[in-house]
This record gives sequence, structure tokens and C-alpha cells, in this order.
Amino acid sequence: MSVLPKARGLLFIVSGPAGSGKTTLCNRLLSTFAPCLDRVVTATTRPSRKGERQGVDYHFLTAAEFDENIRDSAFYEHALVHGQKYGVLKSEVIPKLARGLDLTLNVDVQGAAAFRKAAERDDLLRQSLITLFLMPSDLKVIQQRLEGRGTDERTEIDRRLKVAEEEIKRWREYDYCLVSGEKDTDFAKAKAIYEAEKLRVARLS
Repeated sequence: MSVLPKARGLLFIVSGPAGSGKTTLCNRLLSTFAPCLDRVVTATTRPSRKGERQGVDYHFLTAAEFDENIRDSAFYEHALVHGQKYGVLKSEVIPKLARGLDLTLNVDVQGAAAFRKAAERDDLLRQSLITLFLMPSDLKVIQQRLEGRGTDERTEIDRRLKVAEEEIKRWREYDYCLVSGEKDTDFAKAKAIYEAEKLRVARLS
């Protein structure tokens, strides 16, 4: 029997500009630390795509259901993206953290700010929340990655680059800032942060 009390779960939020590699980083953390680390399942009003499963890939809600959750203050954060609503339900996070499951979430700087604000009023979230900003070494790297995808028009790439400039200015709001380089190096640093945070005495209930 362990002499240490049970640890609360960790909510590891990763932010960064489009093309910074945050999705790749989160996926690698998940594949390495599962089943102890799980992905936060986001709610959305967009239609499900072929192969997507309710409650696994997303919580698919009608517009009316989504709006009802907004009125009930059921979201930690929510936003309108390309005409569809996305949000993180408190019910998707709180029970898992309470039983000691770690979670990771890829959100933009506004979403991360919403979580920090919520943590001011929520003891469990405050004790669990860790935020990491993935900083590109240069905006040219972001531009090359966005152009390399071949999925966006020039105007959309330019818009994303302008957004990236503004997001980068907010790196000081985060607990950690990782200047992106080689994928393996980025992962090793993020892994070290995650493992060190797991050992913090403050996380023991």
C-alpha cells in the first residue's frame, strides 16, 4: 500500500500557431502515455464525418443543444470556427481529473486563457492545469508548413500568419514555452515537462 495520497489528474494544455506542430506533439504524448493520459473530447455542432464516433472523436451536438449548454455554463471554453461551434464541456474534464486521469488538449491562446480564468474559481482545475506554448523558431517555418500542406488558399495562409504573429506575443501567459526545433527534441522536452509535473507534491490530494 502506497504511503502517498492519491494524485489528482493533470490537464496538459498545448497551444501554438497553426503549423507549429502542436497536434503532432499531443498525439505523440498520447501514444506514449496511454492509458494514463487521454485526449479531451471536444463538443461540436459540425456534422460527423465518415468513421467518426460519437463521444470518441467528438461530442456531436445540435445547435440547440450547444446553446443550451452555453446558457447552463457547462463549457470551460467555446468558440465559433468556420461557421460551426466548438467547446470543451466541464463534464468531459472534471470527473476524469478527480479520479486521477491525465488529460491533454490542443487549444488556441483564447481557449487557454479561458481555462486559466476558470481555474481562478475552480480548485481542482487550478491544481491540475499546466500550459505549454509551442513557439516557432521563425514565422518563415510556419509559412513553409502551411504552404506545404497544399490545403489553403493564399489569402487563408496570410490570415493565419497574421494570427500567428498575435498569438506569439502572448507566450508569457503560459507556464512553459518550448521553441520548436526537431520533432524528436520537441517531444523529449514536452515529455520531461509532463513527467516532472507528475511528481509535484502540490498535485497530491
